[in-house]
Amino acid sequence: VQLQASGGGLVQAGGSLRLSCAASGSIFSIYDIGWYRQAPGKQRELVAGITSGGIRNYADSVKGRFTISGDNAKNTVYLQMNSLKPEDTGVYYCNSKHGPFQTWGQGTLVTVSS
Repeated sequence: VQLQASGGGLVQAGGSLRLSCAASGSIFSIYDIGWYRQAPGKQRELVAGITSGGIRNYADSVKGRFTISGDNAKNTVYLQMNSLKPEDTGVYYCNSKHGPFQTWGQGTLVTVSS
């Protein structure tokens, strides 16, 4: 499967963005999907994920603000980001995992100004 991330941009603190991760094929019930971000000078970290069984998990730093969801018909996973903070700034990547196999989409840049 190939992944295409989009939806990044520049937003003021307190604003919202929705990221999209479009897959080239069916992904639900097969792959674990995750949104990761990499801030300048920092390691890539998991922000939100949804397992093939539909279980969602979030980093503590985004709980209550970010929501991961999916559209099976569109083979797309979304990351709704509300109440954005400057520390949410970074390049966001989507990732799919199935057993030992994983795929990364290209990143989409999110910049939150204070």
